[in-house]
Amino acid sequence: MLFAHPLVLLLLLLPIGLLAFQWRHKAQGVPIPSDHQPHQRQRLLTILLGFTSSLPALILVLGIILLAGPRKFEQPRSAREMTNIQFCIDVSGSMNAKFGDGDRFEAATEAVNSFIDYRKGDSFGLTIFGNTVLHWIPLTSDVSAFRCAPPFLHPRKLPPTFGGTSIGKALHACEDVLVSHEEGDRMILLITDGMSSDLYGGKDVEIAESLKENGITVFGIHVAGGSPPAEVSVISSITGGQYFSAGDPESLKAVFQQIDGMKQAPIKRLTPDPVDNFQPFIIAAVSLAGLYLLALLGLRYNPW
Repeated sequence: MLFAHPLVLLLLLLPIGLLAFQWRHKAQGVPIPSDHQPHQRQRLLTILLGFTSSLPALILVLGIILLAGPRKFEQPRSAREMTNIQFCIDVSGSMNAKFGDGDRFEAATEAVNSFIDYRKGDSFGLTIFGNTVLHWIPLTSDVSAFRCAPPFLHPRKLPPTFGGTSIGKALHACEDVLVSHEEGDRMILLITDGMSSDLYGGKDVEIAESLKENGITVFGIHVAGGSPPAEVSVISSITGGQYFSAGDPESLKAVFQQIDGMKQAPIKRLTPDPVDNFQPFIIAAVSLAGLYLLALLGLRYNPW
């Protein structure tokens, strides 16, 4: 058993000494005429009287233990480890293209908000990019900002600097955000419909190795018809992720569900913390005090 103040237990020497003295010391009684008559020895009554007289010392023992602050370890618990997920969404002009009932950007943001709903406990951030990169939402577990973001970030409302597609620049920027957060796993979820010239000439492998070294997994979604660009597939593969192609809103939602299944947050075993353990000692002390009070009502030595 643990104690918050173990040195207080040295005071137990006092009640132990009192108990030893009581059970070993036999007081001289006052003789009365009936003492000279033969009596049957009441051994059980003697023991009961001795226990009753020991109750104050036993209550003192429990009081000292309570002052020492008894503690115990709580039950071990499991907790879901957090995953830091940085959404990296393409807002170039091509994201205005028709995609289901809306356009590609609208479908992408709708799927992102649905994905967030079934990733409780994770931390999310949002980065948009074209030729320029903008971190719109910092990593946070409060996802209310994601609901309000789409109307402000639609490609039709952004300045011309977001017109192109610089995936390499965007991945580097997302990497910097994730590296600054030490706790939890790291993941980039890239959503784009195009190809980027800053991934040519081996840049894709260079970026992928840097991301892998920092423990960042990249999952990519190509929101357009046809096969996704090979360079982005290389980055996803090296980092332990995968690159998907979604040609319509339904397949886009299915891709997000598949990513959720592939990147489940690990469960970790938490080390149990010590907590106060007063209850059993308080119950014992109150019970002994009650017995002692009952004994005082009639179970006592005859004063003669």
